[in-house]
Amino acid sequence: MVIGVRRALAWGGALALAVALSPVTAAHAADPVERCVLNNKNIGELSGLASDGSKMYATNDGGTKLTVFVLSKDCKLERTITNKTDPFDVEDMARTKDGTLWLADTGDNGKKRDTVALHALTPDGKTTLYRLSYPDGQHDAEALLMDQKGVPHLVTKEPFGAAQVYRPEGPLQSPGPVKLAKVASVDFKSTDTPGGPTQIPRAIGSILVTGGAVSHDGKVVALRTYTDAYLYSAPDGDIVAALSREPVRVPLPNEPQGETIAFEPDGTLLTGSEGVGQPIRAIAGATGMVSADPKPGAKPGNSAGAAGDTNAAPATEDSGFPTWLAVVIGMAVVLGGLAYLGRKGTSR
Repeated sequence: MVIGVRRALAWGGALALAVALSPVTAAHAADPVERCVLNNKNIGELSGLASDGSKMYATNDGGTKLTVFVLSKDCKLERTITNKTDPFDVEDMARTKDGTLWLADTGDNGKKRDTVALHALTPDGKTTLYRLSYPDGQHDAEALLMDQKGVPHLVTKEPFGAAQVYRPEGPLQSPGPVKLAKVASVDFKSTDTPGGPTQIPRAIGSILVTGGAVSHDGKVVALRTYTDAYLYSAPDGDIVAALSREPVRVPLPNEPQGETIAFEPDGTLLTGSEGVGQPIRAIAGATGMVSADPKPGAKPGNSAGAAGDTNAAPATEDSGFPTWLAVVIGMAVVLGGLAYLGRKGTSR
């Protein structure tokens, strides 16, 4: 889901400085390969994706009931898993080893939710609701990272400054709420990778976190923006520690509204975009792009990729301007996309 009207109007008062930013130049990277095209008219707002290696699991943004589409590897619909629970705004999904599909009902464009939620949906359609509350006000979050112990981590979508990472202070309780604690932050720099909603300048679209995934062995963590994926080494399965290390950036060019990312058991990375007729793309061996022995204490922003990996792009290079300046846009840009943003920003 793209950014809502209120935030767009806030940008409108800023000077049009983003156009002066020099884009980050990416090195040659492993190109995503089209696996299949998602032509199902019922999957037009793809926001969550998971895979068990033989099947893919997809869910839409928003909706009036919990629905997961079970797809073959060539994007053919095999069945649906549904539950009558009416979510507010589902934005991501993770699948645990027992087959449970965790739907992140965490979208909040209007910053008006007292709690957000996770729905644990079983393959036979049973669900358990877990409510969560932020310690510091409302946030819009579109990325869910689930560790090997079943602890969820939510990553917020921030147009100004670093994305924030939250996890529950204690065990999940149904219905809750359980209080979240802020445990990390991730600060991306703008890139020159083409793609993302045309109504959002690339300087902003390339830093907004729209999805997340953890590899099946828990040793690689991925976050994505509208234009790029960032892979982090987690040799001990610790997501917070992983996000403190330098990531490997993998460009995901020409996705009009890329909000999904998932791993297959063999380390293949899958990505997809909203819109009927958009492809699911794959990057084979993606987990091998990160070092199994990462440098301790590394900071995001200066790496040329995993040591010895010539297919990895620089991680999060700085364009020479402060982060806050990289996300400033002009009134003309905002007004040009205002109608579109309003339509997308009012989804439940």
